[in-house]
Amino acid sequence: MADNIYDSSESISDANEQKKNKITLSRENSNLPDEKDINIYSVLPKYDKPWYRIRHFQKLLFIILIVALTASNTGFESSLLNSLYTEKDFNNAIGNVSGSVLGALTSGFSMGCLISFFFSAKVNDKYGRKKCLLFFNVVIIIGVVIQSIAGSWKTKGFPEHYKKRDVMGTLIAGRMIIGIGSGVIQSSAPALIAEIAYPEPTARTIQINYYNSNWYLGAVLAAWLAFGVKSVSHHWAWRIPTICQCCLPILQLILIPLFVPESPRWYVAQGKVAEARAILNDLHAGNMENGQELIDYEMNEIQLAIEQENIAAKTRFRDLFKTKANLKRVWIIVWVGIFMQLSGNGILMYYLAKVLNSIGYTSTSQQLIINAGLMIYNLGCCIIQSIWIISFIKKRVLMFKISIVGMFVSLLIWTILSARAEETNFQNKALGKTVLAFLFIYFFFYCLGLNGLPFTYVTEILPFTIRAKGMSILMLVQFLLHIYNGFVNSIAMDAIHWKYYIVYVCIVFVEFFVCFTFVETSGRTLEEVADVFGDGIQDLGAVSGIAALTDGKKYQNDEFVESL
Repeated sequence: MADNIYDSSESISDANEQKKNKITLSRENSNLPDEKDINIYSVLPKYDKPWYRIRHFQKLLFIILIVALTASNTGFESSLLNSLYTEKDFNNAIGNVSGSVLGALTSGFSMGCLISFFFSAKVNDKYGRKKCLLFFNVVIIIGVVIQSIAGSWKTKGFPEHYKKRDVMGTLIAGRMIIGIGSGVIQSSAPALIAEIAYPEPTARTIQINYYNSNWYLGAVLAAWLAFGVKSVSHHWAWRIPTICQCCLPILQLILIPLFVPESPRWYVAQGKVAEARAILNDLHAGNMENGQELIDYEMNEIQLAIEQENIAAKTRFRDLFKTKANLKRVWIIVWVGIFMQLSGNGILMYYLAKVLNSIGYTSTSQQLIINAGLMIYNLGCCIIQSIWIISFIKKRVLMFKISIVGMFVSLLIWTILSARAEETNFQNKALGKTVLAFLFIYFFFYCLGLNGLPFTYVTEILPFTIRAKGMSILMLVQFLLHIYNGFVNSIAMDAIHWKYYIVYVCIVFVEFFVCFTFVETSGRTLEEVADVFGDGIQDLGAVSGIAALTDGKKYQNDEFVESL
């Protein structure tokens, strides 16, 4: 197998040289820049008005917004439980459980996501991103219906200190089905956004980064909805927000068929080159003449990259562990998943009520307002990070480092102050307020590097043919850690209180040093990033740029692809 890969790489390298030789004369006659200076920027069209007034860019951003509602689904789900755990009626409905039983309910969603891991990549590669988004949103709606009818036979609600667990089974079953649907579309959506995003590196980063920023849009909706209906009598205080969980999937089911295209890279992989070109032409060039060099460039890169990947491997999960380059990718993906779920955020996302209780904020109204306010704050931080900060800093690995250092300092101070607050039996209100302030500071740094950036970074380091599988690995790591957060955090917070924060201080400390093993990907197109790992097409940007800028490029591009 290794020999075959080597031979294939050699043949591709030879084909590259042949391609360059064939166009050398034409390039010399056309006053093109030197080969080493040709890249994506050489073919970007120029416009006489701001990008936000250009119609095809407006259309592209609207499509990305629709697809990014997938992250809002997940944010709604996570924030929903955080809010419901502060509701007396909901706690009565689930039998006032705690510890591992409460963890089972929290982790029901993650268990469903874990089940989806075993088929998510396969259905995404076989049926495409768009069809998966549609079908598995229907699965989510089915889960919401099951979850919403839990305990509906108690028309007047549940009595105070109710201890029976006759509602738990239906709730967990509904949450598991929601998790199965969500697990698949969490792989589909970021991959689709990465594959339709405008290819200029900074613009692409902003577009992909925005995806998980939408997590907090769903979280804000859930938090404020729960706060708004907290005084509704009987079981409706928690049942109304639960029913509303299906609103975002329904909205996607309406909008996706009308506006969202399939991935052009998926079309190329299926041999449907004309369909792929039509999508790129519509979204990136607006079907205008001055954008055709960019479309030629993109098509050339996509075809060459997918041809190389198809030659080098039959894409199965074990391909992720066959080569040194792919092992490096898996190492990064696993650690990115750990960064996202095991940096202290798991306590705050699912058990914020326990954290607030530990610093003296015990009333339901206080906790709901703090939770809702925190979600709005996080949404603002994510939007600022996605649009301005990441376009200024650009370097992915540097962003990870800044984020982790900020979280480490915040967690350390938060832990010390929580210990002091407990020692004074929460009599010093200033300590409680200071801890609360550092919760907000912590989330600023979390949103800076661990909200949208991981999806940008992971989709960049994965070639198309293993992108769905690599995203599934990321989801698997997150699902497993979701289950850990659901079970262990609840038990540990009940048992050792603030001392449990020390565990996360140590984990975040280790995470900083892991960042030094990551590779930088900024300034490259999706197809060119493979060259950083040593398994891409050498000088792919130059080859594609020369082909796009040279007369007769369409003929030469087709001839080259056929030669592979």
